[in-house]
Amino acid sequence: MRKRPAIIAATAISAGALAALLIPAPAQGAEYTSALKLRGVQYNAPGSDDNRCTGGNTREEYLTIKNYSSSTTVNLKGDSIKDATGNRFVFPANHYLQPGDYVRLRGGNGTDSDTKNVVYRDNCNFIWNNSGDTIYLYKDTGARADVHSYTKGGSDADGNGYVGFHG
Repeated sequence: MRKRPAIIAATAISAGALAALLIPAPAQGAEYTSALKLRGVQYNAPGSDDNRCTGGNTREEYLTIKNYSSSTTVNLKGDSIKDATGNRFVFPANHYLQPGDYVRLRGGNGTDSDTKNVVYRDNCNFIWNNSGDTIYLYKDTGARADVHSYTKGGSDADGNGYVGFHG
């Protein structure tokens, strides 16, 4: 009879250990170690959606990518952005982000500029869905640097068409 309390105690400890293992990990556990991160997305350009290259508002839809390193410069050449349906953009030329610097990847056509922190997709179609989407950032090696999803109702509390991911 004396063995029974020990068995019950051992079972209770095992059950407690099992419960600890079943508690889900916090969301930040999925973060990537890359210093290059998605800072935010203007997924719904102000005004009525119009993807004409001249007179449209595709240029007002943008993704901000930031170098969160405090000491390393990052070159975006060969890095890529993808959405949930497979639309993809690869940075075709050198674009250097100094530590703490950012770039806005805009729709439409324009002149890329390191000094103005802008790269254009040279495509007038919208890429980010207004209802929600998932954005993937890949390094030129193919390694995933960051990923974030958003929904219009769940992520954009003020309804302005912009969602921030990293401060």
